[in-house]
Amino acid sequence: MRLPRRGDQATDGYLPEAQEVMQNAARTFSLAARLLPATVRDDVVLLYLVLRTLDDLVDEQSPEADAAVAAVETWLVTDETSTRETVILEDLTRRYGLPRPALVAFLQGMRDDLATPDIQTEGDLDVYCYRVAGCVGEMMASILGVWDDAAWNAARALGSAMQRTNILRDVDEDLANGRVYLASDTLARFGITDLATQDRTELYRDQIERADTLYDQGLHGVPMLVHGGRSVAAAGAMYREILRQIERTGYGANRGRSVVSRPRKAAIVASAFVRPKRWS
Repeated sequence: MRLPRRGDQATDGYLPEAQEVMQNAARTFSLAARLLPATVRDDVVLLYLVLRTLDDLVDEQSPEADAAVAAVETWLVTDETSTRETVILEDLTRRYGLPRPALVAFLQGMRDDLATPDIQTEGDLDVYCYRVAGCVGEMMASILGVWDDAAWNAARALGSAMQRTNILRDVDEDLANGRVYLASDTLARFGITDLATQDRTELYRDQIERADTLYDQGLHGVPMLVHGGRSVAAAGAMYREILRQIERTGYGANRGRSVVSRPRKAAIVASAFVRPKRWS
């Protein structure tokens, strides 16, 4: 696969900020990004800056969130680059053909979060996870390149697995903010009426199994990537380890966020160096 040339000086100017944001706000992804080939690393970091900016504005319910999302929605229709995010997306789309449906889905996910998503069923949760993360997997795959179309389904699955992991990791933090991202039907099935106080073991077992199935599907597609296989494998393994940490700490018995230690993350990243050679 012949890589497109790096783009406009305008996007190059955003690189220092993008690198700083990834380093400070996404330590897991920052570690994995170090394994990316130099030919695509900067563009992945720039994409991260765009998506993280929009996601943070929405999560914080910032007064600027609606306008930031609307600017990207307008760009999709008119090609008008009025913000930093649209300038970067225009450049990446021109060179990599970022999939339009994935961009539309991500923006819908941002709209869902602005309004507080209504997640009644596991199907609703699957849709939500695709909109905020599965579609990001598709965008990543478009930059890294694929040689087998099955990679697209794998990219969606891996992104959704990571989002389901986020949801389990952040249950207590979200509760404190008045939000629940687990399906209402599933909570009812396990007799959960108060997530803050009731035993969550069987609920977490169920949700971990669902996430692990998605990780299996997602990581199966790693060898189908043209570039960055080691990085994606490392990111997936580090995120999956959060599930193992949740298990080790009693399936939510210890309230708060489950955190994977730095030495454990380092060991996972190191293991990525012994992947098959084609996982560049």
